[in-house]
Amino acid sequence: MKISYNWLKQFLSTELAPQELSLILTNIGLEVESLEKVQPVRGGLEGLVIGHVLTRIQHPNADRLSVTTVDVGAAEAVQIVCGASNVAAGQKVVVATVGTTVHPNEGEPFKINKSKIRGEVSEGMICAEDEIGLGDSHAGIMVLEEDAVPGTPASEFFKLEDDFQFEIGLTPNRADAASHYGVARDLAAYLKQNLKMPDVSAFKAADKSLEINVNVEDTIACPRYSSVTISGVRVQPSPDWLQDKLKVIGIRPINNIVDITNYILHELGQPLHAFDADEISGKQVSIKKCAEGTSFITLDGVERKLGAEDLMICDAERPLTIAGVYGGKNSGVSEKTTHIFLESAYFNAVSVRKTAKRHGLKTDASFRYERGTDPEMTVFALKRAALLICELGGGYISSEISDIYPDPINPAKVEVTYHNINKLIGAAIPDEEIKSIISALGIKIIEENEEGLSLEIPAYKVDVTRECDVTEEVLRIYGYNNIAIPTKINASLAFTAKPDKEQTQHVIADLLTANGFLEIWCNSLTKGIYADPKEEAVQILNPLSSDLNVMRQRLLPPALESVAYNQNRRNPDVKFYEFGKTYHLINDAYVERPRLLLVMSGAMGEENWSTKNEGLSFYHLKSAVEAVIGRLGIANYQIEEISDAHYAFGLRYFRGQQTIVTFGAVTAADKKLADVDKEVYYADFDWSLLLDIVRKNKVIFKEIPKFPVVRRDLSMLVDASVTFEQLKAVAFKTEKKLLKQVQVFDVYVGDKLPEGKKSYALNFTLQDDQQTLTDKQIDSVMQKIIANLEQSAKAEIRK
Repeated sequence: MKISYNWLKQFLSTELAPQELSLILTNIGLEVESLEKVQPVRGGLEGLVIGHVLTRIQHPNADRLSVTTVDVGAAEAVQIVCGASNVAAGQKVVVATVGTTVHPNEGEPFKINKSKIRGEVSEGMICAEDEIGLGDSHAGIMVLEEDAVPGTPASEFFKLEDDFQFEIGLTPNRADAASHYGVARDLAAYLKQNLKMPDVSAFKAADKSLEINVNVEDTIACPRYSSVTISGVRVQPSPDWLQDKLKVIGIRPINNIVDITNYILHELGQPLHAFDADEISGKQVSIKKCAEGTSFITLDGVERKLGAEDLMICDAERPLTIAGVYGGKNSGVSEKTTHIFLESAYFNAVSVRKTAKRHGLKTDASFRYERGTDPEMTVFALKRAALLICELGGGYISSEISDIYPDPINPAKVEVTYHNINKLIGAAIPDEEIKSIISALGIKIIEENEEGLSLEIPAYKVDVTRECDVTEEVLRIYGYNNIAIPTKINASLAFTAKPDKEQTQHVIADLLTANGFLEIWCNSLTKGIYADPKEEAVQILNPLSSDLNVMRQRLLPPALESVAYNQNRRNPDVKFYEFGKTYHLINDAYVERPRLLLVMSGAMGEENWSTKNEGLSFYHLKSAVEAVIGRLGIANYQIEEISDAHYAFGLRYFRGQQTIVTFGAVTAADKKLADVDKEVYYADFDWSLLLDIVRKNKVIFKEIPKFPVVRRDLSMLVDASVTFEQLKAVAFKTEKKLLKQVQVFDVYVGDKLPEGKKSYALNFTLQDDQQTLTDKQIDSVMQKIIANLEQSAKAEIRK
């Protein structure tokens, strides 16, 4: 939410700098996320002054140029070459002096330098309005009033005032602060000031020439509906002061009527809607719900089908607006409008929220109605807007205020005690200070005694319903920083099952981070196109959007979108990991599964003069996978190759029927869904299974062997279908005591081998923990291994 510093000062008497107010706002619970200086025009007219053209002669070397002398308030007049046809002696003009940076409406800013133009010295520039951002005309230079004083800064002459924009991160429960008035109310409580409210005492109906009959059929969805008519209005551009106010907070001015409704919205927090009264059929307005499927075209030209629960503002023949959300195509004010029906209502927050979400519409009005507006503000805001319309649109009030409020909303009653407030805050705040803060926030004290207070909570404080809520209000204004930190802290020791889940996760996170991976957190909500299998998809009943309508069944799709996001921004080399959950509907039961995902794509690192730019491959991922498994102390698992709907190729590590991890290359179909065009590799760990294995693992220590290892190599020819794991299994089955490790160091497949064959080169590591191995023992073991390889794997040993 954007708040203007100068606008706030209309409610408060303060000379505090914007930076000081920023800290105060954050301390009282309205966190300022950014503070930005805003100028009415680019550059703020800095360096521009008022000048008086003393003389003007034809340029001796150019027909379309003039040579002028201009008094700019300095000791001597300056000579300026000017190309405008309307420049003349005696004029008061705007001059950009030497060294000034000019900010035109179009194009880049440029600096004014002393120069020669066709042989004549020029020490400045006489400006047109579009050259300095004060207008759109380029017909000639700006000619000012006779009483303009040379040397006066242009910003002072045009009464330009810099402003500051606070960007406040408004939490959903603080609907009471969704306006300048609401923010000023909190500041006034903190600064112990009285608020200066706009004066609406001049409101009075000139006549009753335009009466609109209002009928509220649904008083649950619309508890209060206030309205008035204004006639004889001229729709035209707003004055500069109003346009500037809106521009500071990022609102684009449209016309005086629409601008006034936006102004009141951001000033008081009360949404308004101005109807063209001549477009209201039968001079009748009904607030009701239409039939399911009723067609309605909104202001943006989109045809929408109404739901049976959508509250509508209708005339005698058709719906005009979606109440509290969006106007209809024929409901708005146009240049031809002369009669206005002005609405100021209080709509039910739940009704507006459901309607806005159903139609996917988010507006400034619905933002406030969804969180809860002040039902007591409707008439005041109506009077304020009507007076401004009469002032800026030349109209007159042509009816009395119609205020339909059959069941007034009673303020909430809350009992508080000083003891409970101080106990919850953790400090002793004087009773008088508590009462002062409560009153300053608009909370009425209806009864008090030595122990506490009986309070009446105004309706605009929708989040204050309990004693603890009042305590929070007191603490916000009293100041969190004023609560001393205790010197003594009591703590208790809690039993934690081993292994500690969080600690184990941190260990693996540290391992992956140390190996160049970056942690990502992806949204658990994802697109329906990623649902697989669809019957297990957990559907969101009330989705935020069509892109977030199911819970993820795999961690991969959102991670692939992160890869695409980086690749599209010239960051193709990525290594990500994520700890997260997947969600499944199995046998009418919802199941969550903790997972760990690794994703990598691109190159190992940046290329330089000493390092080849090596691309990431399946084997880099395999190394990372085994690093994770090894760090957790997991061994004795089986391996098999996989190729399915989610892996172009890959491996599965498993124990019995339980899969520890699958990893490999992402399929072309999955990459296409995420719009990724480079090779991507990923690993999917069953994190709950890993924790379970770690929990059951026993740490075994043994003495480091004193005797040397022996290594022998074998090269063999086998069928192409034979895997290294099969050969390794045969070797360990043959020799279980002395054989410690089997590794493959070369694989060859080519035209020099018989068809259907491949060549493996294996390394065997032998060691006896009790004695040094002899050649006889080694040869005996190797002969047995060779024999079993020839028999079981049909291997041909190559010598």
